[in-house]
Amino acid sequence: MSEAVAVASGEFTIGGDLTVRRLGYGTMQLPGEGVWGEPRDPDEAVRVLRRAVELGVNFIDTADAYGPFVADLLLKKALHPYPEGLVIATKAGFARTGPGGWVPIGRPEYLRQQVELSLRHLGLERIDLLQLHRIDPKVPLADQVGELATLQQEGKIRHLGLSQVSVAQLEEATKTAPIVSVQNLYNLSQRDDEPVLEYAEQNGLGFIPWFPLATGGLAKAGGPLDAIAREHDASPSQLALAWLLKRSPVMLPIPGTSSVAHVEDNVNAAKINLTDDEFARLTEAVD
Repeated sequence: MSEAVAVASGEFTIGGDLTVRRLGYGTMQLPGEGVWGEPRDPDEAVRVLRRAVELGVNFIDTADAYGPFVADLLLKKALHPYPEGLVIATKAGFARTGPGGWVPIGRPEYLRQQVELSLRHLGLERIDLLQLHRIDPKVPLADQVGELATLQQEGKIRHLGLSQVSVAQLEEATKTAPIVSVQNLYNLSQRDDEPVLEYAEQNGLGFIPWFPLATGGLAKAGGPLDAIAREHDASPSQLALAWLLKRSPVMLPIPGTSSVAHVEDNVNAAKINLTDDEFARLTEAVD
């Protein structure tokens, strides 16, 4: 399988000038256990990144917190100098205290430091999409977004996004700077953020669902996901991604994995076209 199958997922233009294939790749699973330290198989991690690009993926999501910086350095090792058209989105605003430890820090000086480090570790002169990883409740949102906007004005960031926010927080952030994307928890069985997705649709924002493969009990033997997957000769994970792609034209799933076999399986979801009836069956079958 050498064709650029991700092309079949369609395209979305982030911020009016960054056109990406809608099915991307997320690097969170590349570091070690607890998203901490080096991967168990660094060579396989490099192969995964290169294979994703071979399959037509041109949108990769990462974060300084993954490792920390382990995923970024793997990206640079595997793909730098980056192929033309590859869009790398990253995030800042989550400090790591150890395996599984995540602490939001939105102080302007910290965000600036992390952006500078991301530029160095990724080997970039400008970050295409920098997303505030989490809003720090101890720091005014205008100060957090404002510092990122200053970095944008300095030419170090192209576009700004937010992660795990409400509609109210999105609206508040846009008073300080233009926001072009939102990255929230969303998948077939967890759809609490429908209002945020609807806001993204209405305002032309890219919606990047993290944890896109969660299916709950829908994938159990004989369940709706399993049944439709069999009809398509596909895996339940592929059906979960196909559902997301059909759900909204602004949806940009970024399934992550540390296995070449799994990245091939995930990207092949781009070729699955659910009928309206199949989409409805899955939508209504939330457990």
